[in-house]
Amino acid sequence: MRLGRARSVGLVGLRATLVDVEVSVGGGLPRTQIVGLPDAALSEAKARCRAAVGTSGFEWPQHLVIVNLSPASLPKSGTHFDASIVAAVLAANGSVPQTRLDDAVVMGEVGLDGALRPARGVLPAVLEAARAGVGHAIVPLPQVREARLVEGIRVHGVASVSELAALLRGEDVPERLPDVTPIEAARREPDLADVAGQPEARWALEIAAAGAHHLYFKGPPGVGKTLLAERLPGILPDLTPVDALEVAAIRSLCGLHVGGVLPRRPPYAAPHHSASVASLVGGGSSIAQPGAISLAHRGVLFLDEVPEFSPTALEALRTPLESGRIELARSRASTQYPARFQLVLAANPCPCGNYGLKGLACTCTPQAIRRYGERVSGPILDRIDIQQTLKQMSQSYLRRVGRTASEPSAAVAARVAEARARQAARLSPLGFATNAEVPGPVLRQELPLPLGIGLVDEAVTRGQLSARGVDKVMRIAWTLADLAGVGVPRRQDVQTALAMRRGDELAEVRCG
Repeated sequence: MRLGRARSVGLVGLRATLVDVEVSVGGGLPRTQIVGLPDAALSEAKARCRAAVGTSGFEWPQHLVIVNLSPASLPKSGTHFDASIVAAVLAANGSVPQTRLDDAVVMGEVGLDGALRPARGVLPAVLEAARAGVGHAIVPLPQVREARLVEGIRVHGVASVSELAALLRGEDVPERLPDVTPIEAARREPDLADVAGQPEARWALEIAAAGAHHLYFKGPPGVGKTLLAERLPGILPDLTPVDALEVAAIRSLCGLHVGGVLPRRPPYAAPHHSASVASLVGGGSSIAQPGAISLAHRGVLFLDEVPEFSPTALEALRTPLESGRIELARSRASTQYPARFQLVLAANPCPCGNYGLKGLACTCTPQAIRRYGERVSGPILDRIDIQQTLKQMSQSYLRRVGRTASEPSAAVAARVAEARARQAARLSPLGFATNAEVPGPVLRQELPLPLGIGLVDEAVTRGQLSARGVDKVMRIAWTLADLAGVGVPRRQDVQTALAMRRGDELAEVRCG
């Protein structure tokens, strides 16, 4: 009986575990069996691997081949185990030395022609290998730049089973790095200069960006709700290297392009209102995969026409909005994904969109208008920091503002960066980065109380604020103070925060 061993990485969500791929050859009729809780895609690997080995000029053992994936109690899924199975079989046959596999992880899907193809989750897998002290990682050639984003491990890219065998034998394999276009170069962020008018809404967007607050735009069709939401990522600061690596790991797990440059701009996700619960928060039959809220981690999640979304899908956002993560329990495993996103909602005033417009008649009944507004539940609205109503603009106003250039995103982003720097200086000793993350007890006990806090007490007494609303008003007040460059929120900051929280008119508040 001959033995061979290689190493790979098992992924349950973003949680990675080193997996020993052990191959035993001999002792029975010719067949191949994979044990160790493989899923359907992994169970089919025996056919792919056998064909790939044969077409690459090697011989598949004409005996009983048992492939054991250890630890056997860990559910295994994905096609990235193919390459490690092939390497272990070649080691058992004596085609490659076992010693070169002892300090390496091998990942990649194999084709019937012996080609090594990209697989999901290479980046989080290599991260785990580096943390475990593994010295080498062998990945498909198209993913070598992605894997080299991880420091502390030597990454080799191979294009086929033949190159994999040559590399393990110590032969020279020419390095051919694929040409990769960074994500930022392929995506031009929209600019706020394109938005005409709506100064109050632009101000609300700036405050939301400065403090990472959730935002709800309401107004008739065509007033700029979607335009403003699409421009929020453009005024947010760049991601830190740690956050950028986390965002890239989620993209890699979803099989999306990562490339050789960390995505430093905040991600943006805008699922259609027909999105299911699984596509929004994540799901799957055996091991749940990330949803839109995880793809928007450290960025913006925009739900346009929010009353048209399924109430079940909207209610699934309750816990992630508070905790910044989503826990998904399925039959084979429970997975947890990060989901600290900035939520932006947009809605029309009624189903036809004409309610309150001059010159256009609304065809909706009062009951239909009320039901339409109630499709976004109270618990969801209570988790929204800022509510802003956008008004219809007259033609004369549009002609007037159209002759003057609007403030570009770069100018707003500079103010947002200054406010974020003030927050970081104040909150870093407490373990937080933005005002929106600060828990209520820390707001009340570790930070100075805003001037004019009596306004908040009065609103609570009148039943206009919940306990969660009190904390959100204080967070908005701190963001207004950061934008104004003052050390403690002023009475006017508290007053403005209350108005923004309740969605009151801001006509008398000077827009910065």
